[in-house]
Amino acid sequence: MHRVVALVRPVQSTFELGCAAEVFGMARAGVPRYYEFEVCAEKPGQVPTTAGYAMSVSKGLAALDTADTVIIPGWSPVEAPLPTRVRRALLRAHARGARLVSICSGVFALARTGLLDGRSATTHWERAEQLRREFPRVRVATDVLYVDHGDVATSAGAGAGIDLCLHLVRQDHGPAHAALIARHMVMPPHREGGQAQYVPTRPPGDELDGLLAWASQRLATPLSVADLAAHLGVSPRTLARRFVERLGTSPGAWLLSRRVAEARTLLESTDLPVEAIAVRVGLTSAVNLRRRFRALVGTTPGAYRRAFRGSTMRPVA
Repeated sequence: MHRVVALVRPVQSTFELGCAAEVFGMARAGVPRYYEFEVCAEKPGQVPTTAGYAMSVSKGLAALDTADTVIIPGWSPVEAPLPTRVRRALLRAHARGARLVSICSGVFALARTGLLDGRSATTHWERAEQLRREFPRVRVATDVLYVDHGDVATSAGAGAGIDLCLHLVRQDHGPAHAALIARHMVMPPHREGGQAQYVPTRPPGDELDGLLAWASQRLATPLSVADLAAHLGVSPRTLARRFVERLGTSPGAWLLSRRVAEARTLLESTDLPVEAIAVRVGLTSAVNLRRRFRALVGTTPGAYRRAFRGSTMRPVA
């Protein structure tokens, strides 16, 4: 029996812990049990939770000494230091072959062990920049639901913890068993796309003397980099330099991202066909929109619309 131990701390998020407990700890009729699930804390006893109640945790850090998988289901506040005893226990577990897994903000604790240095990792899109600043040796992936290196794995936002846990079941016992658990949870065995589709679109700022707002109002027209440069009265080379200095990207890449962002808004808020949306945002055809949309958002326009507007809408290509 594979032993999964979740390491909790005050104030513990009940949802992140629930993701792990639901996949690894729930007994279900007709579903073989391959996992034994436990919870431990640095200081056993009453551990307050974000739901307003305290849970009783009887196991201490010694539980990690026999765990096959250790899960850190969130770490709040993310600035909280990793106690020396906890760090040593995690490193000891990893050294003897245990798999270390973080859900959402739990990556901040895992990063403090040093085990993510030189590796890719993910967290909730809202915390990605903070993770990058505090741990420059970690390669932060912002457009995925989870990252699995075999010995360490990290998930994006809280809900992506379920995606990661089901992925680990697939790795351990195959896709059929993972699909069986997912079916009981009324969840897709594998969620299409990545975290990029959940990052909110934001209106452009005014970092370039009003150019960004001007361009955003003309997305349906065939704008070129030369058109943007001409509006500011500078050369395309000067414009490219300013974009890199102020926005960290090229004019062409920014323009494409704005077109896709506007397409997302229209998919969420209108019933317009994909072909019409493509024309409105200046991508000319549904084929081009689908290709660009998948590259930037990680899913198709149709799947995106179904995810954000529900299944009661008429099918959209």
